Amino acid sequence: MPVSPQQAPEATEEAVINALGAFLAAPPEGTPPEVVEALTLMGGNPKDPLPPRLFFEAVEQSPLAISITDARATILYANRAFELLTGYARAEVLGRNESILSNKATPTSVYRHLWRTLQQRQPWTGTLVNRTRAGTDYLAELTIAPVLDRDGVLRYFLGMHRDVTKVHELEVAVRQQKARVETVLDAAPALIVLLDHEGRIILDNQEYKKLLGDLRGREPLEVLRAALREQVGVDVVEAGVAGQGFKNLEVGIEIPGGGGARWFVCSATPVDESDVSARNYFGRAAGDERRVLLLANEVTSRRREIERSHLEHLRARLAEQQRMHGMREALAAAIYQIQVPLNVINAAASMLRGGAGNVDTLTGMLDQISRSGQRALETLTSALPEEPREPGALVNVNELLRQVLELETDRLLANGVVVDWRPAAVLPEFTSHKDQLRALFKHLIDNAIHALRESGRAHRELRLSTRGVDAGVEVEIEDNGPGIVPEDRYRVFEPFFIGWRQRRGHAGMGLALAQEIASAHSGSIEVDTTVVSGCRVRLMLNTLSQEG
Repeated sequence: MPVSPQQAPEATEEAVINALGAFLAAPPEGTPPEVVEALTLMGGNPKDPLPPRLFFEAVEQSPLAISITDARATILYANRAFELLTGYARAEVLGRNESILSNKATPTSVYRHLWRTLQQRQPWTGTLVNRTRAGTDYLAELTIAPVLDRDGVLRYFLGMHRDVTKVHELEVAVRQQKARVETVLDAAPALIVLLDHEGRIILDNQEYKKLLGDLRGREPLEVLRAALREQVGVDVVEAGVAGQGFKNLEVGIEIPGGGGARWFVCSATPVDESDVSARNYFGRAAGDERRVLLLANEVTSRRREIERSHLEHLRARLAEQQRMHGMREALAAAIYQIQVPLNVINAAASMLRGGAGNVDTLTGMLDQISRSGQRALETLTSALPEEPREPGALVNVNELLRQVLELETDRLLANGVVVDWRPAAVLPEFTSHKDQLRALFKHLIDNAIHALRESGRAHRELRLSTRGVDAGVEVEIEDNGPGIVPEDRYRVFEPFFIGWRQRRGHAGMGLALAQEIASAHSGSIEVDTTVVSGCRVRLMLNTLSQEG
């Protein structure tokens, strides 16, 4: 019979003692041993006479929330831990059904299984979503055991539960963190694998699985490990376990089915993990294990690009070398051919000085000189490299000048030159040959840099400006070097003229070629005579000329 809140404490105490005594005297089959053991410890040895009051106080002061109900789940008793956990005072729950703790979030299938188990005289253990008196939800880990009388009639239910909300939140957080880590690992473009101290795989990512498929079932770890041993002399597991990681070791592996080698940059990092056994709870055990994190970033594309660039560079160097050899051969032949008329001239001069020559002899010698000179001239002309043909395209002078300045950056910095670059905001575009204009600008800037280097000035400045004019673009390149003396202002545009003190390595100043390019664009180059200190070269380009 249910005990109402108004009944005397002695009646409640008696019901508790009777229920617990009956339960401990004959625990139902399947009752968790820890439940029986906990109640036995609280009550002492059930075979020994136990003062009822002591038995009651042991249950009353238990840290577990304990409640006793009748066969219809009407609460007959609740201990102090029950009050603290649920927020309900004892007087509020006595005589009420245990369902007052439900927040209706637990699936009905769980309750059906609970009651079916209890009706079969079996204990039930599980988790329910309960609600406190204040309306706060919590997870209750609950054990309910049926209590039978001596005749086997179901009289009471003994319930013990504890709040496992924090445990659940921690477990969910751990699962979410694990899912995040796996997502990040799988999204990483590098191959990642975690190994134990014996080289067994603990964790890998999608890039590892992709390589596993490419290797047609061969374990990527073993292939990379063998490549590191053979090509670098490092064993990833041994090095990692010894605490000696490594970084950026490049190895190549062969893939079945051809396609050439694939290249990976490998790094290994030792990872210490604590022993998770109960023995190490207080951190006194020495059973920590060392893991090894292996990262392998594929660099096959970069490697092939480097190899391709290297081959192209070698090809260009060989072509330049062959071109140089051809020019040297042609020039050597021309020198040899020029030597013949020089010898004839020397002979003729000797004859004239000795009075032994006559008109016919001298005429023959002059004819021979003319023929030899003509052959030498033809040889030299044929040795000149042919100018490559370039298609016309719309050009922007500011863009081309900026590109040349970028190419000249190292030389400008090496010579301590400060650049004052003042391009016009808008310039007309016109059809021209970009490479020719780049070569034109490079000749002018190279000359300015050379002049600044020979000036010996501490402050060296190069000023460039562009502006649009009627039917053209004007470019000014000015330096604060030694300038050009008045008598050389036209000679600097002659072929092979050199105005530098340091002439080695120069066949000319390049201004003749620059003038030739400007003329091809219906333009002009002139040295500004109004500049006193330094040199200013003014270039005019006709935007109406359409070069095809």
